[in-house]
Amino acid sequence: MSVSEASGAGLTVEELVARRGPATSVPHAREPLAPVVPTVLEATFDELLVPSWRTGQAITRRLERPRTLLSRYSRYALTGDVVVGALAAALAVRVRFHTIPDTYLALPVLLPATWVVINWLYRTYERRYVGSGPDEFVRIARAGLILFASVAAVAYSLNGNFPRTLALMSVPFAVLGSMTVRCLLRAALHRARSTGRGLHRTVVVGRSDAAIALIEQLRHTENSLHHAIVPVGVCLPAAEVTPSHVHDVPVLGTPAEVLDAVSRAGADAVAVVSQPDLSGHALRRLSWALEDRGVELLVSPGIVEVAGPRLSIRPLAGMSLLHLERPVLKGTRRALKVAFDYSATLVLLTLLGPLMLALALAVRLTSRGPALFRQTRVGTDGREFTVYKFRSMVIDAEARLAALATADEGNGVLFKMRHDPRVTRIGRVLRRYSLDELPQLLNVLRGNMSLVGPRPPLPSEVAGYSPTEVRRLRVRPGMTGLWQVSGRSDLTWEESLRLDLRYVDNWSLALDLSILWRTVRAVTQGSGAY
Repeated sequence: MSVSEASGAGLTVEELVARRGPATSVPHAREPLAPVVPTVLEATFDELLVPSWRTGQAITRRLERPRTLLSRYSRYALTGDVVVGALAAALAVRVRFHTIPDTYLALPVLLPATWVVINWLYRTYERRYVGSGPDEFVRIARAGLILFASVAAVAYSLNGNFPRTLALMSVPFAVLGSMTVRCLLRAALHRARSTGRGLHRTVVVGRSDAAIALIEQLRHTENSLHHAIVPVGVCLPAAEVTPSHVHDVPVLGTPAEVLDAVSRAGADAVAVVSQPDLSGHALRRLSWALEDRGVELLVSPGIVEVAGPRLSIRPLAGMSLLHLERPVLKGTRRALKVAFDYSATLVLLTLLGPLMLALALAVRLTSRGPALFRQTRVGTDGREFTVYKFRSMVIDAEARLAALATADEGNGVLFKMRHDPRVTRIGRVLRRYSLDELPQLLNVLRGNMSLVGPRPPLPSEVAGYSPTEVRRLRVRPGMTGLWQVSGRSDLTWEESLRLDLRYVDNWSLALDLSILWRTVRAVTQGSGAY
């Protein structure tokens, strides 16, 4: 079969899509995330960000270019910052003086203007950062610190004529308000992308094994559509262009024909993965050609599970070298994480103390045995400790395990069973909403665990660990983690291990806050818990 016959030369991508049938539509690894903001506000932002969008549209159709959607996001983000800045200033003055004196009438104008300028300097309106994840909120938080310093400097220069309470109230209102606006916009953006709008129609260029790996990663990653990259074509080396499709994506030619493939596919981006023929000057010339066409170029460095903050570009002798920072496992950032763990745990114990007492009483009254379940787990550097949980099973659960071995629905390492007969009635409720794990707050206070981290393994698991898996023990295990917010018991062992290693290599306080926020949503939905 010739290259032209294999790739369907002369046909449009839509014709190629029709040829291979309904299976070619890009699948969702998961349903779109549940709304996290009030319905009325969500509907308002949907109308602003995604006018007249219709559910059920095929993602293979061109609905709206990514640049258009992200530009609209940036405009509404800027407008939101102006509005919340003005409201924050007016509210702070109103609380401080009950009425707004003439002296401070300019504040609701100056504060939002300053806030927008600082956000612009921190590039929070650039398309590369808007809707991108925690990095967007980190930049807003840093801009908030500069805003606070600016307002404090003005107050100091006015020799006390500017009340400090205005700075203490207006800046937090502005920062929190801007973050709320971004949350609303991101929710609308993600829903828009899940219906086909603003997606980067991408041509993947590289060896078939690398192309398949990228396509699978995009399709099975929770945030695949949130990042808006959808493969619509593949360009393989000449020796490999034999199939008509690679993993349900049509083959459109060779790397030498990538520009033609971009035109035929109506692509917005080209992703180059493990392609030695496209490197150095050849890759540079391709970037020039794509620039003229308004098409983005994405190049995979071949490094997996490494977060953006650890990557930087270092110019050397006319070359751009990718520098990979070492994971920060100790030092000031680690101390900050420990301080956050202790302070947040004390607050949670104060707030949840009555609930925990009620749950303990319910466990004791509904089944025979103690309220708490104790089990030996392995923590940092292989040190064993006792983990505490509310008992969700009958007291002879371990003795019954052998009889249920054939009904194992777990991941091959941990025993899991959706309808385990050993689980008590109250235990099913506890497990569904992860209430059985609340006593682990005591483990956090004792220094055995963290609020966020890898799942604490059993000694029997650790005994069979490979050198790669032992890396999970370099940080404290957590009450929640990436495994908790990415499927919980529905994950395979390999997926759980991959998520834990990703956390160990890339952890930061911003990542912890993001996971804690996502945990609230995962727990309330109760998905993957049994």
